[in-house]
Amino acid sequence: MSTYTLPAAPSRPAAEPTTAYLIASGDLRPAANRAGWPVQQRMEAAVTAALAEFGWTVRRAHPYDENKGHGFIDSQRLGLEVFKSIPPEAPLIVAEAVWQYSHHVLAGLRTHQGPILTVANFAGDWPGLVGLLGVNAGLAKMGVGYSTIWSVDFTDEWFKAGLRSWVSTGSIVHDTSHVRPLGEQADTAETELGQALAAQLLADKAIIGVFDEGCMGMYNAIIDDELMNPLGIYKERLSQSALWAEMQRVPDAEADAVGAWLAAKGMKFELGTDEATELTEAQLRWQYKMYIAALRISDDYGLDAVGIQYQQGLKDLSPASDLAEGLLNNADRPPVTSRDGTRVLWEGRPLPHFNEADEGVAVDALVTNRLWTAMGLDPATTLHDVRWGEEYDGEFVWVWEISGSVPPSHFATGYAEAVGRRQDPVYFPLGGSTIKGISKPGEVVWSRIFVQGNALHADLGRATAVALPTEESERRSQATTPAWPIMHAVLHGVTRDQFMARHKANHLNVAYAPDAGTADKALAAKAALLSALGVQVYLCGDATC
Repeated sequence: MSTYTLPAAPSRPAAEPTTAYLIASGDLRPAANRAGWPVQQRMEAAVTAALAEFGWTVRRAHPYDENKGHGFIDSQRLGLEVFKSIPPEAPLIVAEAVWQYSHHVLAGLRTHQGPILTVANFAGDWPGLVGLLGVNAGLAKMGVGYSTIWSVDFTDEWFKAGLRSWVSTGSIVHDTSHVRPLGEQADTAETELGQALAAQLLADKAIIGVFDEGCMGMYNAIIDDELMNPLGIYKERLSQSALWAEMQRVPDAEADAVGAWLAAKGMKFELGTDEATELTEAQLRWQYKMYIAALRISDDYGLDAVGIQYQQGLKDLSPASDLAEGLLNNADRPPVTSRDGTRVLWEGRPLPHFNEADEGVAVDALVTNRLWTAMGLDPATTLHDVRWGEEYDGEFVWVWEISGSVPPSHFATGYAEAVGRRQDPVYFPLGGSTIKGISKPGEVVWSRIFVQGNALHADLGRATAVALPTEESERRSQATTPAWPIMHAVLHGVTRDQFMARHKANHLNVAYAPDAGTADKALAAKAALLSALGVQVYLCGDATC
């Protein structure tokens, strides 16, 4: 009989009474982690103080790193090492005051046996709540139970009541009574249209192009082929190196023609000369080349939608992808011809782009584009970060922001009010322009497709994009990311905390309708389309079908 030297049995410390362990997932970009560390420290101190009121101790599971200048878990490998020191049955807090890459901690969370609490600051200047929603969506996709809570300053009674529930029962129960299954829909022209478009997609199929799937750590934004293919949608997995290579082949004159087209439409750019901190003509030229390259590669592969991941990898080679993304999602945009010069690519139509390669948005944008086009509506869609919000004049008004660019048709006067500003050097070292503006007042259908229980789900709801006074819009913009476009959104029949408790993503998708009645019809048609594809559809708030 052979004998082997066996590895030592894995050992973990034992849980201690009234003690919770705390972890903080961070960014992959060192500059972002260093910039966000002070606010993370303040947030953790506030959470620790709140738990101390209940006689609980918080033990940080990983130290501050002097060499790195922060105390975040900044890689999947570090996450694995950190979880070796956490008792498997211990109460565990995932504290997020910043944007984070969920895959740093998902391996440990997947097998953790104790109660998990995700907690975030509800603030505009640092996107902790955006990071929280990403972690929550990842946990939901994995089928791992969790509780979640958020606060502006961690002293309010609602927050403390939630903590009290968690330390005493291991869970927090939120009100999600605003959500209900779709149920049987009436036979209308809209449901008939939705079902017909679903049948067409299932029969003829579609392809979405994904540049560098998953490299931003958004596990929740990846839909496995086994779930996506039954919708009739297939992936073309592409490399951002191919996009960069294609950009090299675009002549300067062709790129400059894009800039001239935008100038003729009235778009302005806030330009400077310092490449490190300002937006420059050179950065814009590379962005124009990316726009052209993305269209030509999409044509090469016969894509129906495309998503550029950008931030990891391409950020070290090129200015940001956001300007190209906003243009792609707009019907009226600079013309680009095929390689042989015989065709204008997607002439008069958007090529749906799903920012940050979020595949939940990919499915959503694809079906929305087809449905809105069939209904004779503007098919421009975009995703937004669920960024923040506050009360204004007696109602809660959300700040929804995309990281750089919306389709200009979402502005009241289109390109004429669009302004290009440089992306933040902390996150975008090589710069690049946004398409900055305020989304026009109007009726909106919002939605999110997500994975839970090894199945696809879709939440659909209605909102109104509202106009706020100029000074209030500017205050909200300065309180978040001033270079980014903003939508002031009021949800129909959904409170702030109901939305936060339910939402399974850091993003949502939006599309406009010309009036409330048309928006309601479009929502009903979309519900029918998704349901016919086999997606489990839920109506949120006052949405009706």
